[in-house]
Amino acid sequence: MKRDGYDLVTSTDSSEAQRAFENAVLGLATHRPNTGLAVQATLAADSHHVAGHALKGFANLILARSELGATAASALNDARDALSVKAGGTTDERVLVTALDAAVEGGFSHAADILDDGFENRPTTFLPFKISQALRFMLGDAAGMLKASTRAVKDLDTGSRAAGFLLGCHAFSLEEHGRYSEALVAGQRAVALQPDDSWGLHAVSHVFEMCGDTGEGIDWLEGSRTAWSRCNNFSFHMAWHLGLLHLERGDDDRVLQIYDDEVRPQQTDDFRDMANAVSLLWRMEQSGVHVGDRWMDVADVAYRRRTDTTLIFAALHNLAAMVAVGEREGAAELVAQIDAKALGMDDQARIAAEIGVPMARVLAGLDAPADRRMIDRMVANLPKIGGSNAQRDFFVLALAKAVGAGGDDAAVSQIGRIRQQLKADDRLFKTIERTVGTRLPA
Repeated sequence: MKRDGYDLVTSTDSSEAQRAFENAVLGLATHRPNTGLAVQATLAADSHHVAGHALKGFANLILARSELGATAASALNDARDALSVKAGGTTDERVLVTALDAAVEGGFSHAADILDDGFENRPTTFLPFKISQALRFMLGDAAGMLKASTRAVKDLDTGSRAAGFLLGCHAFSLEEHGRYSEALVAGQRAVALQPDDSWGLHAVSHVFEMCGDTGEGIDWLEGSRTAWSRCNNFSFHMAWHLGLLHLERGDDDRVLQIYDDEVRPQQTDDFRDMANAVSLLWRMEQSGVHVGDRWMDVADVAYRRRTDTTLIFAALHNLAAMVAVGEREGAAELVAQIDAKALGMDDQARIAAEIGVPMARVLAGLDAPADRRMIDRMVANLPKIGGSNAQRDFFVLALAKAVGAGGDDAAVSQIGRIRQQLKADDRLFKTIERTVGTRLPA
């Protein structure tokens, strides 16, 4: 039995496996591209490394691709077998496997609860903490994220390996609650402790964006480029933030350059990369920027994913891409798939029913909200889609555009007032307001 450098107690007797697994956890924390290789090295050194199998399972689920569900289930079986070989394993390992079981069944919220409760007395044990944060992020559960991160940073040992990473997560959770001053302090402290904490860097960039501090945001991202440019595809997302800041400043040519070179340098179908591309292209078009044929590759990916509703957040971005190029049949098929998803029983089925179905119909141009109460309900339910406030702002803007197209200037103003509770007024929303001849009061 060994306690690793991030406080997880495992049943491995292999020092090589422990070192490899610590590298995997560090890769997870820093969003480095070598994380998968480190997990492979862990399992090569100890084929019954329970936590290694569990991490593999969670990693495949978090990719939110329908075809990877079987891979995650296989990892769960391997983790269970490893527990048997290790005479039941450690308490830490059993918690991880129980949580993975819940997640494989579609219960991300339940899985996160299992992780948080299972490590209630050791909330700084980094792997279960980070996995729980990731699952709650995908569910838009900012309250759950903040509850866990607040517990983790209380009486934090700043000399521990995970200290900076824990603070970075806390900074992001604060930011998602609109507690921007606190988030800024926590994020900057996180990066001071751990300069490679890309999530902490990311949290601070969110603060600048939501507050409308474009110059400071650009300086922050450019000044930390050495750190985040070494990330895996998370670097594309950091570049997305940079693009948004330049778009707000009207630097159209620079935004197009960032899109081509840093946001969409590879034609991947990772849902996070797609969300970056779709939402930035949409914003550019609404801002009057000519994007040429840039929609075509994302629409092609979206069409291939038109039956995948593993994650409603991803499905809605795919839908928007197909709508952008006039792919009506593919869009109609995906809307029908989201309707069908809403009849299920797992977390994403509930999300589909509560917000996925009505938002899909808005994006597809099939319906606009019938009345103000429906608008209020949709905006209130948007966090359930998952992602961050900045990412979901795409849906807020699309909703405003949809009701504005129907000439409902009062509804656009209503959406704007709700939006201003978290985000400073910006050029794009003003453009949408002008299309219906309305303006929010100062």
